Amino acid sequence: MEHKGLLQSNELYKYILETNVYPQEPKPLKETRALTASHRLFFMGTSPDAGQMIEMLLKLTGAKRTLELGVYTGYSLLLTVLTISEDGKIVAIDVNREFYEIGRPVIEKSGVEHKIDFIESETIPALDKLLEDDDKKGSFDYVFVDADKGNYLNYHEKVIKLVKVNGIILYDNTLWYGSVAKSEDSVPEILKQGRISVLKFNKALVDDPRVKSSKAPLGDGITIFRRVY
Repeated sequence: MEHKGLLQSNELYKYILETNVYPQEPKPLKETRALTASHRLFFMGTSPDAGQMIEMLLKLTGAKRTLELGVYTGYSLLLTVLTISEDGKIVAIDVNREFYEIGRPVIEKSGVEHKIDFIESETIPALDKLLEDDDKKGSFDYVFVDADKGNYLNYHEKVIKLVKVNGIILYDNTLWYGSVAKSEDSVPEILKQGRISVLKFNKALVDDPRVKSSKAPLGDGITIFRRVY
């Protein structure tokens, strides 16, 4: 069972999924995961073990106003709208609506599409548009970022203005298939550019006084930030 998770034992990862994650995974998320599995870019989907932690964070924080950068087929998006309250909302930004449409039937069937404001756009212009509205600044309880890694630092400078103080920002893929801990020579060519971007991002934000962070070795690595001021 090959996976992008950081656990070195496939058997142990399978044990965690089968004894804890899958039994608690809502049926609509299972359906979205199944739809994604046959797509050529299936590896871009949010790992279900990471999704389990995201669900817990959403519940613990009571998040209502949420934002997602990078939607793909909508696993993390659907997870969010299933978890937040009936009056909760999510602004979901992705450059490719075609991928979103793959998972949209499950969203519709789940009766939660009214919570979603999907914006088909490059991320930076969409964030700039949000920042033009003073009511949006400092208003989001939770942000999930899983867009192109080369722009993570650029996204952060905008997202930090949108999330409220003590709000949560999650960045996916911050351990980049474990390559961040390997020498450059040992990293496959296909991972090298992403590795450089992630290393730069990780180094820059560990010293950012505006946030406190914690890295979780789930999926491809998730870094959780809390805005301090």
